Amino acid sequence: MLACSFIPRTEYSQTGRASFYANKFHGRRTSSGEIFKQDNLTGAHKTLPFGTLVKVVNLANDSVVIVKINDRLGQSSSSLIDLSMKAAKQLNFVRFGHAKVKVESL
Repeated sequence: MLACSFIPRTEYSQTGRASFYANKFHGRRTSSGEIFKQDNLTGAHKTLPFGTLVKVVNLANDSVVIVKINDRLGQSSSSLIDLSMKAAKQLNFVRFGHAKVKVESL
């Protein structure tokens, strides 16, 4: 008989506002200890565990990006997720500053 142990995956799906990091954070340490780089596909979330991969869909244009959660949003933030510049560009919302998105854990 084979025995296996695993950690159950938490399903997560939420709709809300996405924003992106200002350039002043490039090169600074994130809450997870990683150095933030605008050209990586990363994001900040209030509660999802560090290392969680999430699919982010821009509901205005159906653009999709997959990012790794490596930072924390402040509890008072009005955003659901804060993304790197590269992720925001792939979702086509940089010129607007924010977008309505759906975030799903993978």
